[in-house]
Amino acid sequence: MNQKKQKNLLLLAAVLCAAALAVMTAVLAFGAGKGTGQTEFTPPLDPSAVQGTPDVPDGLGWEELDAQAFQVSVCGAVILDGDTADIWLTNPAENKVWLKLRVLDAQGDTLGETGLIRPGEYVQSVTLDALPEDGDAVTLKLMAYEPETYYSGGSVSLKTTVMMGGGK
Repeated sequence: MNQKKQKNLLLLAAVLCAAALAVMTAVLAFGAGKGTGQTEFTPPLDPSAVQGTPDVPDGLGWEELDAQAFQVSVCGAVILDGDTADIWLTNPAENKVWLKLRVLDAQGDTLGETGLIRPGEYVQSVTLDALPEDGDAVTLKLMAYEPETYYSGGSVSLKTTVMMGGGK
């Protein structure tokens, strides 16, 4: 190959590199994902959440639990009334995390769950999509999330059994 062709190929390679660098800079500057139909994440907050601390009826095993990374209050007795159970999930105002509760059957399948509740809020009931039988073992999985990032803030599980109630 003669020297003139080598110089032309080298010049062409330099121009292509400069063009590629310009395209990469433009993509970074103007955003690759903008205008592609992507929407911002909307956290699944529970629409039934109420501000304050609930006045929980006696006999439901409602107590405050220290999960080290967060505090939570919830009922240990899962008493079904139709397709709902009063769990009185409470996120104390002092917490820095959002909380949610998931009811799992003995195989770990989700029976129902609340939405997220902010510090200083509570949710009275959880609706179950699949109904367990009286005496079935269930797990109440309490999960915490950091509000700004939705990263996990930890979780804790409570094992209990279902009791049939009725007549709210």
